[in-house]
Amino acid sequence: MRSDDDPDPVDTRLGARLAELRAGQGWSLGELAERSGVSRSTLSRAERAEISPTASLLNRLCAVYGRTMSQLLSEVEAGPEPVVRTADQPVWQDRASGFTRRSVSPPHSGLRGELVEGHLTAGADLAYDRPPVAGLEQHIWILEGALDVTAGETEHHLRAGDCLRMRVWGPTRFRCAAPGGVRYLLAVVRP
Repeated sequence: MRSDDDPDPVDTRLGARLAELRAGQGWSLGELAERSGVSRSTLSRAERAEISPTASLLNRLCAVYGRTMSQLLSEVEAGPEPVVRTADQPVWQDRASGFTRRSVSPPHSGLRGELVEGHLTAGADLAYDRPPVAGLEQHIWILEGALDVTAGETEHHLRAGDCLRMRVWGPTRFRCAAPGGVRYLLAVVRP
């Protein structure tokens, strides 16, 4: 049984993978901090699993490393299988922002598309300053609730059943507009 003082096993594997990626580039923490806009201390604490990285932090690091968040998270999970049962689908939470992310698709680094189920609590507001991969194609299908999505200067108000398709080149923002939260399916296609 894990206590609140023990790091989450996924955070531990994620921290180790982030350290591997940085070392693979031959970058110091300072160099990565300059490239990502994330402080050295935060990067160091994330690599040592002293903190659970936020979605925004992971997005910045994914942009630097040229991978999607799903790619990064799949690298710290078990090997690829053709079928992933519901109980085995990796779930990651950004408790600070109220964002929960379930990787629905079986992970595989050779595929361009993936499915993600997202949940945002009422009032949650996620802002990404850049896409993890420029030109990333996203399809957002609202299953329950409502979501406001801003891509660049364009804002979209989505309700249950609505689907938004967009290519992501710049900043995006996801705001939960429903008092009961929002649940959506995100299809991601790498360029």
